[in-house]
Amino acid sequence: MNTLFDLPEAEALEEAVIAHYRLSGDEYGSHAEREAIFDAERAMAAAVEDARVGEVDGNELGGGEAVLYAYGADAEALFKVMEPMLRGLPLRPAHVVLRQGRQEMETRLDL
Repeated sequence: MNTLFDLPEAEALEEAVIAHYRLSGDEYGSHAEREAIFDAERAMAAAVEDARVGEVDGNELGGGEAVLYAYGADAEALFKVMEPMLRGLPLRPAHVVLRQGRQEMETRLDL
């Protein structure tokens, strides 16, 4: 706890799962691709919340890529909850980066 403000430490959400998907075209992909990303993001947010392993923090679209962000105390536990939905998105090529620990060790997994 931070005694000055009596708030939980930021370390609780230190690790991350960052998923990258290639979209058609050079900008924002098709309407169907964007809808698939938004639907998967909502499903992942609900699953992550139910499992109490972190939070899905949104997406970035542009430059022919969609990126989804999630944060939690344990990137592997977070990925385990998200994995079925991440693999279920038909957009390829795709990969996930697990960012772990204070030194921000990164592991890349192809989907």
